[in-house]
Amino acid sequence: MAADSGQRSLFGEILDWMLAPLLVIWPISVALTWLVAQGIASKPYDRELGEMARSLGLQVAAEPRSQAAANARSRYALSPEAAALLRADESDTVYYLVQGTRGEFLSGDKELPAPNPDEAVVPWELRFRDDEVSNESVRVAYLWVTPEGNAKGQMLVQVAETLGKRSRLTNEIIKGVILPQFVILPLAVLLVWLALARGIAPLNELQRRIRSRDSSDLSPIDERRIPDEVAPLVHAINDLLQRLDQSLSTQKHFLADAAHQLKTPLAGLRTQAEFAQREIDEGRSSPQELKRSLQQIALSSQRAAHMVNQLLAMARAEDQEHAARRSEINLPEIAMETVRDFVPRALDKRLDLGYEGPDDEHSGLRILGHPILIRELIRNLVDNALLYTPAGGTITVRIVEDPFGQVCVLQVEDSGPGIAEAEREQVFQPFYRALGTNVDGSGLGLAIVREIAQQHEAELTLDDARPRRPGFVEPDGMGPGARFTIRFHAHPVAEPEAGAGPDDAEAARG
Repeated sequence: MAADSGQRSLFGEILDWMLAPLLVIWPISVALTWLVAQGIASKPYDRELGEMARSLGLQVAAEPRSQAAANARSRYALSPEAAALLRADESDTVYYLVQGTRGEFLSGDKELPAPNPDEAVVPWELRFRDDEVSNESVRVAYLWVTPEGNAKGQMLVQVAETLGKRSRLTNEIIKGVILPQFVILPLAVLLVWLALARGIAPLNELQRRIRSRDSSDLSPIDERRIPDEVAPLVHAINDLLQRLDQSLSTQKHFLADAAHQLKTPLAGLRTQAEFAQREIDEGRSSPQELKRSLQQIALSSQRAAHMVNQLLAMARAEDQEHAARRSEINLPEIAMETVRDFVPRALDKRLDLGYEGPDDEHSGLRILGHPILIRELIRNLVDNALLYTPAGGTITVRIVEDPFGQVCVLQVEDSGPGIAEAEREQVFQPFYRALGTNVDGSGLGLAIVREIAQQHEAELTLDDARPRRPGFVEPDGMGPGARFTIRFHAHPVAEPEAGAGPDDAEAARG
């Protein structure tokens, strides 16, 4: 599935997150307003309806109960003036009902329903309920009254009113609250948009400043004119620019040094070729002179090839992605193979090159790393020792395993003149060569060693192989020697399971 290449707008996302709550809250606000408006509209009309019911109750309670029932019904009926007053409301219809102590009808509107019979009867307590009369919703105020002279019986008085006035007042309140919101809401959206546009303006200015910079301008971005929220991002960009500037400066310096170093063997190669060609053209060349010229050409080409190989090794060591691909490595095995590869060269120089440490069959520790880089590290250390150790000297490649299984130590030491303490940091710089030596090297070997060690989080140290003796001159260029020590983090070998054969054990060691 193709990846979505669309970019998200920070402005649009913030605007969405600010407007979305408004669009959700607004319908909730309308519903709450309607509920509150109903309560506000009902209170004055409930108060008026309750006063009517209480007045009717006082009138009913004051009637004597000693007269005949037929005459009693006529007495409990409202007077024509009171009935006219109840019916005077043009908006709503008012109903009333008076029932005797036994629930009999005394006066009013029979269609008005009675309250819930399970309700507790509390004399003179005014109550309200919503009900229906002739399929029309009404608000009912009712109470039980105690007639004079009859403390045991309770009469029910109810007054009901339709909801026309209440609905109109509720609608008026809602209109008064909701209609302004139709003006306020777009205005709020506009103000939010303007505020966001103003808030994003410093980012647009920062973008303009960055886009207007020259591609070679790696100077830090001014952090004084940016919002506090963006300061960490700009600080990180400045840190990246600083590291990029350092990296580019290092690469330029490296390329300049590499070009300078390659210039010498290439110039010698060209000079020897031109000299041989001139001698041939003039007819003065002899086989011996031609042979010497060819030898010089071969030596110059060998130097150039060695330099190119070292440059490639340096680039490979600095490749973070390449170095990140790690596997389990048997360090003693690689060390022994490297020593075997250099034995012919050591014999030619009359050097004693040897290996000390466990063999690959008895090594209980491994390291995690890149096999090619680790092999390159050991080769450069041995090559450096071969270059600086005079004839008759000794070179030892040593593997020391930590009994606690924490580290695996690689040492390469020689019996050469050693490295002065003041120069021990400089020898790891590319193309640096110790003063007073005529060794034909590239100056990259130890720089490659340090880069590979750093890629593997290993500790690299350099010291003398033997104590220095002030005033004592070693014969034939011998000296305290140099010892390079690299401590790798150990990776224990998995123990083979019970019953596993030799092949399984070998597979477990990797």
